[in-house]
Amino acid sequence: MLKLSKKADYGLLAVNHLTLYRSQGSVSARDIGKTYRIPVGLLAKVLQRLVQKGLLKSEHGANGGYRLAKPAEFISALDVISAIDGPVVITSCKTERGECVQTPACTVKEPLRRVNDRIVEALSSLSFAHINNPTFRLAAN
Repeated sequence: MLKLSKKADYGLLAVNHLTLYRSQGSVSARDIGKTYRIPVGLLAKVLQRLVQKGLLKSEHGANGGYRLAKPAEFISALDVISAIDGPVVITSCKTERGECVQTPACTVKEPLRRVNDRIVEALSSLSFAHINNPTFRLAAN
């Protein structure tokens, strides 16, 4: 089954929350966690990972918290998922130990690669500006 990790889910919720409330400046991990019932400790780790990857900025102090590092139009669902979970892949044709033993005779590798490419394309075209636009539709190629 293709499924995002819980951390990726939390990252998507948090970035979308920051998109919706960007006019308020920084938002604390505690506020985001409370809104979506996400454990604050885990959310803080996810948010720090997004800071490390340049998607968010963190601000310290009494009014500190997190905010988008760039406009919502330039942050995609793929950016967030990749920052947290690594590359989006649906098969394991190649590993640290080399290619899968079935590679020479594999008849599904290429079709699955094309499916993976479509998934990556769809996620990369879904910006947080689009997520919050009720009229947005992904192209159905």
